[in-house]
Amino acid sequence: MKHQKLSITLASITIGILIVWGWSYQMTATATGSLPWKIYDNSLYVSGLLSIALMSVTMMLATRPRWLEAPFNGLDQIYRLHKWTGILAVVFAVFHWLIEMGDDVVKSLFGRAGRLAEQDFSGFVDMMRDAAEGIGEWGVYLVFAMLMLTLWKRFPYNLWRYVHRAMPVLYLSLVFHAVWLAPMVWWQQPVGWLMAALLAGGSIASILSLRRLVGHSRQVKGSIASISTSAMDIIEVECQLETKWKGHRAGQFAFVTFDRSEGAHPFTIASSDQGNGQITFQIKALGDYTTRLNHRLKTGQAVTIEGPYGQFNFKQRKPNAAQIWIAGGIGVTPFLAWLEALQNQPEDSLVAEMHYCTHDSATDPFIKRLEEACTGLTGIQLQIHDSNQGNKLTADQLLTQDSKKGAMEVWFCGSSAWAKVLEKELRESLQGSLLFRQEAFELR
Repeated sequence: MKHQKLSITLASITIGILIVWGWSYQMTATATGSLPWKIYDNSLYVSGLLSIALMSVTMMLATRPRWLEAPFNGLDQIYRLHKWTGILAVVFAVFHWLIEMGDDVVKSLFGRAGRLAEQDFSGFVDMMRDAAEGIGEWGVYLVFAMLMLTLWKRFPYNLWRYVHRAMPVLYLSLVFHAVWLAPMVWWQQPVGWLMAALLAGGSIASILSLRRLVGHSRQVKGSIASISTSAMDIIEVECQLETKWKGHRAGQFAFVTFDRSEGAHPFTIASSDQGNGQITFQIKALGDYTTRLNHRLKTGQAVTIEGPYGQFNFKQRKPNAAQIWIAGGIGVTPFLAWLEALQNQPEDSLVAEMHYCTHDSATDPFIKRLEEACTGLTGIQLQIHDSNQGNKLTADQLLTQDSKKGAMEVWFCGSSAWAKVLEKELRESLQGSLLFRQEAFELR
């Protein structure tokens, strides 16, 4: 999901919620309070509505809904939307809290006269509303702290994972806050019906998460068949799965659990599907978890695979467009799976340029594998770019080689920073004739 599409989706969700609220407000807009207090009260309610509604969407997206993969173009794009609906939810929650704290300012400026009359509650309902108000205040503090830890990339992932697992409990407490403190009239209006549906969906998602049932239907047990290591701190792990595994498409990824205490981690499947339940992962030591894997894994060890996920495939969108594959380092894994699939099904072969970028071609183990994988595939033109020899791939090189085509489809897997620069330069030159597809899978 490109930034423009992401922004449109977020704006559409927000505007849709506001439209339903506005429709409901017009149905009962008979209050006679002064304008400042009307603005205050409605700002308080709208900010709270947007916060809990977006938080509900965030919780539902976290269940990895299969039916959204195709329209959103992959689970990685669903997770990107999940991240930003969560951020917006916290932003509106903070606004909601600030507005609530600002009632004394409104009193000092405009006085109590003209304030909308509050509903009179007593007994059990009053007690529950007081509890909901206290829970909501602490909830804002906690979700804000959680957002800060999520955005602080230096906070260790293994610790953040446990913090993040507390989110369903926190969400359910905020549901309690929203249900008891929302205006009673809402439950008879479209805004209340929408809110009830979102809260129900978010609550179900939270319960699934707490019971560790997210993705359960797509989980398959297996064992590690072989382990090998190579240069560049790369571990190749081949797994043998049970017959429940229905296969995968080249370029997809899966959540892999080697140790239940460590949880599941996403890795690209580096092999094509052979119909025998065997899949291979190429894992590079990039962080604490992957660095320790080499010492923790052993042949015969049990493994759980959840998936497959992803829409990263080499299907050509425009018949006359130049198709470019670009990989950097461990980002070559989906392309190796693509090439292997083409070797097994030569009738699907196509014309494409494969650009592999490395820091040292003399020691890079992927180069030989790429050359072997391209053998016999006359439509695939392999080009190696060794930065140690001053041969870096640039947008100008791609534009020079494929200027006659007029349109370009780029499939990229590598550094995000490099992808942004490359895409920007290509878009400026191709003026709308570029499709740039990149996996954007980030857990935080």
